[in-house]
Amino acid sequence: MIQLVWLAVLFPLLGAVINAALAFRRPMAKTAVSIVGVGVMAAAFAVALAVFRELQQSPVASYSVVLWHWMPVTDRLSIDLAFQVDHLSSVMLLVITGVGGLIHLFSVGYMRSDPGYARYFAYLNLFIVFMLVLVLGASLPVSFIGWEGVGLCSYLLIGFWYEVDANSNAGKKAFLANRIGDFGVLIAMFLIWWSLGTLDFTGIMMQGGAHWSRGSTMPLLVALFLFLGCTGKSAQIPLYVWLPDAMAGPTPVSALIHAATMVTAGVFLVVRTAAVFTLAPVALEVVAVVGALTAFFAATIGLRQYDIKKVLAYSTVSQLGYMFLGVGTTAFASGIFHLITHAFFKALLFLGAGSVIHAMHHALHHAHSHADPQDMRNMGGLRRAMPWTFALMGIATLAIAGVPPFAGFFSKDEILGAAFARGSEHPIYYVCWALGLAAALMTAFYMSRLVAMTFFGKYRGGEKSAEHLHEAPWVMTGPLVILAILTIGGGLINLPHFAGGSSWLEHWLAPVVQVAMMMVTPTPEIPSGMETTLIALAIVAAVTGLVGGYVLTTRSSIVTPEHAPEERGIWSLLYHKYYVDEVYHRLIVDPTMWLSRRALWQTVDAFLIDRIGVGGTARLAEGLGWLGSRLQNGQVAFYVTMFAVGAVLILRTLVR
Repeated sequence: MIQLVWLAVLFPLLGAVINAALAFRRPMAKTAVSIVGVGVMAAAFAVALAVFRELQQSPVASYSVVLWHWMPVTDRLSIDLAFQVDHLSSVMLLVITGVGGLIHLFSVGYMRSDPGYARYFAYLNLFIVFMLVLVLGASLPVSFIGWEGVGLCSYLLIGFWYEVDANSNAGKKAFLANRIGDFGVLIAMFLIWWSLGTLDFTGIMMQGGAHWSRGSTMPLLVALFLFLGCTGKSAQIPLYVWLPDAMAGPTPVSALIHAATMVTAGVFLVVRTAAVFTLAPVALEVVAVVGALTAFFAATIGLRQYDIKKVLAYSTVSQLGYMFLGVGTTAFASGIFHLITHAFFKALLFLGAGSVIHAMHHALHHAHSHADPQDMRNMGGLRRAMPWTFALMGIATLAIAGVPPFAGFFSKDEILGAAFARGSEHPIYYVCWALGLAAALMTAFYMSRLVAMTFFGKYRGGEKSAEHLHEAPWVMTGPLVILAILTIGGGLINLPHFAGGSSWLEHWLAPVVQVAMMMVTPTPEIPSGMETTLIALAIVAAVTGLVGGYVLTTRSSIVTPEHAPEERGIWSLLYHKYYVDEVYHRLIVDPTMWLSRRALWQTVDAFLIDRIGVGGTARLAEGLGWLGSRLQNGQVAFYVTMFAVGAVLILRTLVR
């Protein structure tokens, strides 16, 4: 079945083509769109499961499936369109098709009344296609096809409701921010080819150690340029600004981007090219420090957001920071472990928020209210009308807060433990651990605040709309139940030894990173007493944050947005997200617009090209035409005189 792994890509590609055709020919054929859109995902997941099981039983750790010769330019440059099936790509296959399939199923209920239903599913299927190409690519150019493709699909889906300027602007912002990161990946590819003469991941892994010495300049440059691309795709400082604005798209799109596809690409790329990063210890430190800073920074912003999706968006930025902290400490398996558990509980949180928004929109619409259905200040008391959503989102909240025995506790604890262990080699990792622990405390706080504002207290949306609140249909609640089961039991895939597990995922991924791990010192062992203390601190941070968030949120009455007082002091700074967007606008956007308008448009285009170039040529031709018309006056004597003068001038020139 491994040789047929391309079917996992083909099925959603067919779904995208068929649904695109239906969008043009039969846009209201929603039943057919649903069957195709969800059915191809089920088929892709079946292929992914069969590939995983065959790889599990195979003595070979990695397979290359060549589809065709893509760029046979020279003997030195011959790139195949090939897929690499190994222990890393097989795990990513299951996550993308499994969680992605549940999001597709949820979308059937959430988007049912949207007139762009067929177009939506075409985009969604295409998103899965490119993400699968990204994780399956056997070389950087093949993966880059998927890398660019998910950027395109994010633009299409974030700006899906493009009739509203804010939505289309959010799509453009995501597209442009990712182009900056993509530039880094391109430069890294050029450097790798120039230095090693190969772009295959296997070749990079084997030849990098042979041609580059640890700590030399070339692997450092390559790693930093690759990480620049990762900061764009996985929303790390300084390119994180696009991800919160990505909430402009439909909520299932947010779940797909945040949980199972695009934002995980950067973490995946670091692990896939781990051999390059381990040859550049400074780059590993940069990855860890940026991850820790991003985790802390985004968590502080999440403390004072009121849009339920914006809170979850900043939590995603923060959790991605944890993943980079993990891989930056060479705990590659821990980073992927958190990627997997995060896919479970973050998809559950976003889809649960989608159920809440769906109910609020329905209720407010029937009450003819113009209140924002995503503002938590308009919610409250929803646990009575939506008990299933409340319970399921509560499970996800405990998981992301890091409460045992939920999956998020184990994956986050492994990352913090690895950072603390590396601190004995370099003190900067102790700082990273402290930032990660503080971010965990704040994560528990703002997630408890989200639950308290949404589900507890009195409903603040008005009496007329209260009677229209209802639980989501089972086509939407069913995927939440499955994700909740995965959120509860997901920690079993890498349950550590202290909890009676065997760290299965770590052993599973060992063949992928074994070459990289040979180039670094093993992670120092933490004494059992210290390990117990670290675990206790993590649990205390989670419980303190949860209790503090609930108590501080419910002890005073929450008012609706129109009656809310103006934010002041530190809360104003957090509410306005440290004014980073405004700073970027002033330092980058405004000068770029000025350069485009004044220098390029008005000076180069309008003056030099239009007036001097095109306009000047036209005026010259017009002047010559006018002069010629003056010479053609119809008088023979004038013509004879001009002929004589011309002849004299020519003869005089010849005589000289």
